[in-house]
Amino acid sequence: MIKWLYMAVALLAGAAMAVQGTINAALGKVVGLWESTFIVHVIGTVAVLAVILLGGIGFGGLVKAGQAPWYVYMGGLLNVVIIYAVARSIPQVGVANATTAIVVAQTLTAVLIDHLGLMGVKKSPFAYTDIIGVALMAVAARVLINK
Repeated sequence: MIKWLYMAVALLAGAAMAVQGTINAALGKVVGLWESTFIVHVIGTVAVLAVILLGGIGFGGLVKAGQAPWYVYMGGLLNVVIIYAVARSIPQVGVANATTAIVVAQTLTAVLIDHLGLMGVKKSPFAYTDIIGVALMAVAARVLINK
């Protein structure tokens, strides 16, 4: 039962990403793409700060930051790339096309990460169903692009 809850959270994240990309693209048209990326990160930082302070979470976990492997800090840089690339692509190809391409690339990358057991995740070898699933997604992406 709990697995379904996490799948619902993942679906929420997917829907939020499509809406976020659309909003970021709209903001980028007004203030510029790099400026909108900056604004989004400032607002996100303020939101996280509010959750930490109002939620009584505190900053105690930050003392462990030095224990984390170096590559985990790439998330912030990747977030800049993601926000910029999504805001840049949506006005050119549309929300559905950009989101479909994003999901296909995410899935391909996820299958590779699982297969290799990168960044500490449990290894999960390729299965023919992985390849079929990604191929079907790629076909769907192509169908959407041709509309």
